[in-house]
Amino acid sequence: MAGSERLRLFCALRLPAGTIRELVAWQEGALVRGRRVPPENLHVTLAFLGSRPASEVPRITEALRASAAGAGGMRLAVRRYSETRGVGMLELADEGGCAAALAGRLHRSLEELGVYEREARPWLPHVTVVRFRKPPKLQPDVSVLGEIVPSDAAVFISRLRPGGAVYEAPEAVPLTGTQLGGG
Repeated sequence: MAGSERLRLFCALRLPAGTIRELVAWQEGALVRGRRVPPENLHVTLAFLGSRPASEVPRITEALRASAAGAGGMRLAVRRYSETRGVGMLELADEGGCAAALAGRLHRSLEELGVYEREARPWLPHVTVVRFRKPPKLQPDVSVLGEIVPSDAAVFISRLRPGGAVYEAPEAVPLTGTQLGGG
């Protein structure tokens, strides 16, 4: 990556292989319309940064690393399926508030770096599972899905391709220790 090259970036919680397999099996049975998000793109977004210079990636990664320190014990439960005008998602309950605390620390850190502007709406932990042009108004059963315990976090590079976005996470950041200010 050249320092002046612009990259489409976001920070996210990565999901363990077993959780991804469970979500893919659920997608195949429950999502009868739309373009399913491929397994390698399933994640929980912490912050979308948009187009940023490649030279900022190390500082962004360090902000994520510092924010994730003490973020162990995170547990997310699938609460419900919902649709916006372009995506279907699994909304997650943040049991103990660990994920929200991590997102809050990260948002503050990224704002201090001048690389992020917080959205007006509150952060919502979710996994995007399907994309569409027109909402199909699906009502899939989510009660069969288990708890989600993120494996780690990463800064992702999103490269737009004709078949959809391709995500690359050059380096993972561990979620370790005891959460401060959460359960």
